[in-house]
Amino acid sequence: MGGAVAAALMLPALADKLADDPPSNSPQTAKAQLGQALFFDPSLSSPPGQSCATCHDATAAMADPDRQLPVSKGAVPGRVGNRNTPTAMYAAFSPPFHYDEDEGLYVGGQFLDGRAATLEEQAKGPFLNPLEMANPDEQSVVEKVRRAAYSKKFDSVFGKGALDDTEVAYERIVEALAAFERTPQFSPFSSKYDAYLAGKAKLSKQEMRGLRLFEAEDKGNCAACHPSKPGPNGEPPLFTDFTYDNLGMPRNPDNPFYKLPAQHNPAGLQWVDRGLGTTVNKRSEDGKFKVPTLRNIELTGPYMHNGYFKTLRGTVVFYNDRDKKPLCGKHLVSEAEALEQQCWPAPEVIANVNHDELGDLGLTEREIDDIVAFMKTLNDGWQPPVRRK
Repeated sequence: MGGAVAAALMLPALADKLADDPPSNSPQTAKAQLGQALFFDPSLSSPPGQSCATCHDATAAMADPDRQLPVSKGAVPGRVGNRNTPTAMYAAFSPPFHYDEDEGLYVGGQFLDGRAATLEEQAKGPFLNPLEMANPDEQSVVEKVRRAAYSKKFDSVFGKGALDDTEVAYERIVEALAAFERTPQFSPFSSKYDAYLAGKAKLSKQEMRGLRLFEAEDKGNCAACHPSKPGPNGEPPLFTDFTYDNLGMPRNPDNPFYKLPAQHNPAGLQWVDRGLGTTVNKRSEDGKFKVPTLRNIELTGPYMHNGYFKTLRGTVVFYNDRDKKPLCGKHLVSEAEALEQQCWPAPEVIANVNHDELGDLGLTEREIDDIVAFMKTLNDGWQPPVRRK
């Protein structure tokens, strides 16, 4: 059974588990179970119909299941977000957003631009974002939770009258959501590569070649930003260093955010996503976005902050020859058109592009395929093939 097929069969089971797990008597687990109820509640948007799980679906490794759209649809018909929805899996391991003085880099946080320092801060955003769950204020969210079937559980977890004060109640709602996201269900470490590290699986010849290229400092060098080796105490690798980079990504002509009315996108087609630069208000950080985990990467496309790449192979080709191919004749060129025309569009943000670690890797076509094959071993839910008797 192929990796993608096996994962496709396993992830619906994970979705059922996340939605239907019975509550535990443990106080901490009870908080996570409360967060689970909130996560799957479609009544918490305005209008009702969109839950956290709508855009972070377990069948899509906690990313948006609609792989044809580069961004996510909002609760209000016709509205869409401006960025590709990242997976929520393994997000709990991201350190609080901070500036590393030794490395001279911003590290950690949540969202692709680091604007939320922690999971709790991140959980506050979608409820009130007019392009997402579209609630007008915290009070409207809290009132919906007060009417929910699980509302009484707040008293058992946080104490009597847990939802009485709106401001305090909102903090408890996001605390519960964060507790759920910190459960092992969001970080199962159950890929073929994990089994390989544990000595319980063998990689194919192609996957082994891909792993060597992935780690080779003089070739693929993917592990420079996506560490692949266990930590000092045997911790499983997370395949991200939680830093920020401008990869020279082109604008995505298929992004429907460009066509939103001025109320939600005043700049129209001229809108430029500055990423981290907006978060820290520094032009030196413009165009930089958080390095994502590569765990479940085959299942979480489209790729990059704006969903420009529909294929995993296309992303590797871009990393390999971005600086070797000529610029396309126009700015808005799709991945398929760029690959056919043997060109790449200009970066959305020209300043601060990383030319040191990507752009001219010298990979052959077979080596590109090898790296892609290795990355497919990072899908959770792997099981050893059944031996025929």
